Amino acid sequence: MDSALIPEGVERCSFKRFTLGMIIPAALVIWGLYAAYLCWFKGLNQTNMNDSYGFALWIWADLAVIAVGGGAFFTGFLRYVVGKDELKNIINFAVLVGFCCYCSAMLILAIDIGQPLRGWFIFWHANVHSMLTEVAFCLSLYLTVLAIEYLPLLLENRKLDQVPFFHNLGHNMHEVMAVFAATGAFLSCFHQGSLGGVTGVLYGRPFGMREGIFIWPWTFFLYTWSAAACGPCFTMLSCKITEMITGKKLVKDNVYNLLAKISGWMLGTYIVAKIADTLWWAIVTVPTTGFTFMEFYNNSNNFHGLWILILEIGVCGLLPVAILVRKKWRENSSLFFTAILLAVIGVCVNRWVMVMQPMAMPVMTFDQWVLYLPSWQEWATTILPVAGGIIIIALSYRYLPVFPQERELNPVEKS
Repeated sequence: MDSALIPEGVERCSFKRFTLGMIIPAALVIWGLYAAYLCWFKGLNQTNMNDSYGFALWIWADLAVIAVGGGAFFTGFLRYVVGKDELKNIINFAVLVGFCCYCSAMLILAIDIGQPLRGWFIFWHANVHSMLTEVAFCLSLYLTVLAIEYLPLLLENRKLDQVPFFHNLGHNMHEVMAVFAATGAFLSCFHQGSLGGVTGVLYGRPFGMREGIFIWPWTFFLYTWSAAACGPCFTMLSCKITEMITGKKLVKDNVYNLLAKISGWMLGTYIVAKIADTLWWAIVTVPTTGFTFMEFYNNSNNFHGLWILILEIGVCGLLPVAILVRKKWRENSSLFFTAILLAVIGVCVNRWVMVMQPMAMPVMTFDQWVLYLPSWQEWATTILPVAGGIIIIALSYRYLPVFPQERELNPVEKS
């Protein structure tokens, strides 16, 4: 039925099988849209957010997808600015994943503000003293950059490419893509950093508060560095999952090896900086707030216990670093998959800790530790963009030449 739209020289499953595979993601999208409708038309009372949790599941999900979406800006930087030519074979997929992540972030924010019709207030009545204003501007602009980077791939569809205007437009856009990649790296660095800076300047929430350089707390730089380190890991993880689902080899091992090596060293330097930041915070910053280090982890339910720090820095930090920086270990497929999975979990745990734990921690003598359980509406609207991203990636893989090495790695036998 749709064979004329499928790229030449590759095989895809039947349209019926593809449609059946999309049933569950489509159902989750419908469920999420219904929950979004409730949040938009009945208000944020549909959530379990309260005076303690003004930042909750949505903001964690937003920061997490922005962090793992960092693979687009950093891979683009390596490919077009640094000149790592091998990465041309995964850059299309990195842009696709980044585009889905940033669409997800914008959708989550549209639901989180409660009144999306007033979303334009952010731009027209901008609070120039707020880092979140800069985040909103850079997020919007970078999503535009990702859409521009995705457009040439879209124009390579077999049918669209037959139109001379689209063919020439796509070819000419490829020629200037380095400009957009550099612009995207600049924008992404700023909004990644500012998201970390928001946590660092919460002086009333000493768990997240950090010292820094001039007006920038350490978290400004740590957020940018962790996104650059772990974003490519999410790109590789998504690519590996795509290979598992399709049963095909889509990217050569040397591409994975190069990107994993760079990510490993980036993650290693980030973990060293994170350990130094944690030690300085525990020894110098915490005593000035009137607390002791263990008061931030000593709670009756142990949900916010010291195990979180061990998980983030040890299990999901030092362990994947050890695997990715050693050639023999990262070339082992099982260890490689484990390392990139742990790195992605680690950056998500970091964002969860810096968003949720400052809200749970009592800051007054009469306060108690507060637990937060999201409502089903929050879960549904958080799953919504994930399911939507799966559909976009599936459609792109089916109808666009996302992987330049696919033909070579999976030759089609002529009948």
